[in-house]
Amino acid sequence: MITITDVHKIFNKGKANQVKAVNGVTLEIKSGEFLVVVGSNGSGKTTMLNLIAGSVLPDTGTISIDDTDVTKLPDYKRSQWIARVFQNPLSGTAPDLSILDNFRLASLRTKAKGLSVGVNDAFKKQVQEKVASLGMGLQDKIDQPMGTLSGGQRQALTLLMSVMDSCKVLLLDEPTAALDPRSAEVVMRTADTLISEFELTAVFITHNLKDAFNYGTRIIQMGEGLIINDLSGKDKAALKQNDLFDWFA
Repeated sequence: MITITDVHKIFNKGKANQVKAVNGVTLEIKSGEFLVVVGSNGSGKTTMLNLIAGSVLPDTGTISIDDTDVTKLPDYKRSQWIARVFQNPLSGTAPDLSILDNFRLASLRTKAKGLSVGVNDAFKKQVQEKVASLGMGLQDKIDQPMGTLSGGQRQALTLLMSVMDSCKVLLLDEPTAALDPRSAEVVMRTADTLISEFELTAVFITHNLKDAFNYGTRIIQMGEGLIINDLSGKDKAALKQNDLFDWFA
């Protein structure tokens, strides 16, 4: 569970270009909930995601994950709970390492650093099985450098790597914005499957209203740093695509 209580974030405080990015948001995201966040540019949605991730710290208010106060913890100290997929497919992988080595690094992300087993046959088989599930034909190419793959392939693999450890929260920061439609569909189907299979708490930021309509168990709209619409359960299921377009009319 993620609990955000009366969180404020101002950039360039006291200057002519001051921006109230998040303006007193209170939000509870239940364990296993798949939250979609929409909003116009400057609405505060990306700042809110960064506040959850810890890459931006709030000016006031509190943030907790599973009843642990993480308000003052930076992103690297929140990695025991949180995995994140960025908009840029190049951000989530090490291009000079093989697919297999990238998966090995991901599997050790939240573990104590020290001497450990590298890559054995059992781990290689596990990675091949996971990669095969994408239907991209990459399972026999896991010794290939990650940097030789397309953006869609890297983004889909990044999603699989995000669940190689014990993360509980998955943050999706416009993960399909830089992809072609076919790759974007694979990435979103994969994300939806993983969130359900591993019972992850997920927050998905998107400008794609079709994806916002098709995915998630709850949707909120942000504007001027506030939550201005919030639908879940039956209300989210009853939402029509035109209703969503009307939010931005």
